[in-house]
Order: sequence, then C-alpha cells, then structure tokens
Amino acid sequence: MKMNRIVGFFLLLLITWSCKKDDDDVDVVPPRLLSEVAVEDDAEIREYLSTHFYNYEEFENPSADFDFKIVFDTIAGDNANKTALINQVQSQKITEFSSTFGRTDGEEVEHTLYYLVAREGVGESPTIGDNAAVSYEGSLFNGALFDASRVPVNFYLSGGVVKGFANGVEKFNVGGAPMENGDGTVSYEDYGVGAIFIPSGLGYFSSSQGSIPAYTPIIFKIDLLSFEMDTDFDGDGIPSIQEDLDGDGNLNNDNTDSELEPFNVFRPNHNDTDDDEDGILTIDEIKIDGEIQKDDNGMVIFPDCDRDGIPDHLDRDACE
Repeated sequence: MKMNRIVGFFLLLLITWSCKKDDDDVDVVPPRLLSEVAVEDDAEIREYLSTHFYNYEEFENPSADFDFKIVFDTIAGDNANKTALINQVQSQKITEFSSTFGRTDGEEVEHTLYYLVAREGVGESPTIGDNAAVSYEGSLFNGALFDASRVPVNFYLSGGVVKGFANGVEKFNVGGAPMENGDGTVSYEDYGVGAIFIPSGLGYFSSSQGSIPAYTPIIFKIDLLSFEMDTDFDGDGIPSIQEDLDGDGNLNNDNTDSELEPFNVFRPNHNDTDDDEDGILTIDEIKIDGEIQKDDNGMVIFPDCDRDGIPDHLDRDACE
C-alpha cells in the first residue's frame, strides 16, 4: 500500500509538471493589424466574386412565382458561362480607424465595400441616420449561415449594426407603400434587393461573434422594405443625419461634449439629448419663438444668440 501511494504521488507530480509545461508553451496570438487584415479580406472577397454568380437571369425575366431571393453558385460545369459577380457588383471606399476596435497603433485604413443591386427598388434611399426595415440573411463566404430574418426587422443604421451593413443598406431603394393584409401584417412590393460583401474591418474585425470567427469577412443578402425619413434617434428635435457635423457619413465621431462626459461614457450628438453638456436640453436650444423651424430644404434652423458662429445647442457659453 505504501509503495502504491509513492507511485501515485509521482504520477500526480508528473501530470502536474506536464500540464504546467503545456501552459507555458501556449502561443499567444498577438492582435493583427487592421491594414494587414484589410489586404487579405479584399483578396478573399474578390476571389469569391470572381468565381461565383447569382441568379441574375431570374431577376431579369422573373416568373410569376419568383420570390426575388438571391442565390449564389459557383461558376463551373453547366454554369461555366455565367457572368461573375465581380462584373456586376459596385464598390465604395470607406476609411476605418484601428481605434474603433480599441487599438492604439493609430492606423487609418481604407477598405473596399462591395455591393450587388439585384433589384433597385422604386422608392427612396435611407441615410446613415435613419431607421430602416429590412429582411436579411447573413453568411460566411463558405456559405455557412449565421443569422437571418424573413420578417422585417427595424435597424437604426448608426447603432446596433456593423458599419459595412449600414453603409451597404444606403445603396438600395425601398419599395412602394406597405399594403395591409387584413391579418395584422403588411406586404411590400418592388423593394430593393441585393447583397453586401463586407471586409472584417467594416464588420466585427477581431471579435468573434457566435459562429463568425475573428478576422472574417461576411455577406449579407438584404431586402430593403421601408425606412423612417429624417429619423431623430435621440428625440432632441434634430434629424440624426443633420448631426453629422463634419459631413463624413459617420455620426459616431461627432461628439461635441466628449471632454465633459463621465469616464467610459461616449454619447455622440445623434445619441445625446444635451449636445454641449450645458444642462439645457438641445431641443430647448433649437427652438425659435417656442418652435423648431426649418428651411425650405427641411434643415433645422439653429439659433446663435451670441453670433459667434457656433449654434446655441453646441455652445456652452451661449447667451440664454
């Protein structure tokens, strides 16, 4: 029995030492550079677009029972003569900053967002500051589905969705007015249909999300059904799109009172009811004679009581 205890002790010691050695030998993968991943993602996306096509012939000559759903397939065999997606997509250059992902390396990297308009839609297009109702399907480039909704989902395009999705949705038009079905639901016709091909730098980048690995480009098929024009997300009287002070199409980098906000609090103007943190609500500083007034283009007219060129709602020392 004593010998068994001694042998058991040394076996336990050996196992413990082996586990510690394995722990010490674990390779910690350092965070990857945004610029490095952007090049790889673009190559992967372009390879996919060059070797795949979508059911464009059905969209060009839709049958009576066609559901206007995009289907991707490989250009090979009987499909060898199909037109590749690379010849049908459009693209937009979008700059992203590594600081968006908590990095301190100061990188500023241009990404290419690719999008396919299979059906344009008969209505207008939303802006980055609007609520948009879409049905969608999200997948990896290997075809694995990670999310989908066949019923309309309302998204605020400057919050709660990745940048590439929001910028892509802007490229489509909505359909006609919704039609009541008599059972509490509505139907849409002639809405925009398409797909967005998103590099990880305009997606989740280094964060894995469910079945989406880190540093992975993604695809969204979308139906743009409707949107709320001039959405006022924070209810401060100013349409969110008009709070893009530098006009760069990014509402989340316009934060007038960032230096005054508490630690770990970040409220850009489109999500802040007191844009200059002066204790007076924005909606009370944009009223003229008690009302919010707009010009002929629907733009809010901003009072500047001390005439220093800074609107009252962005000016902490404005006269009352």
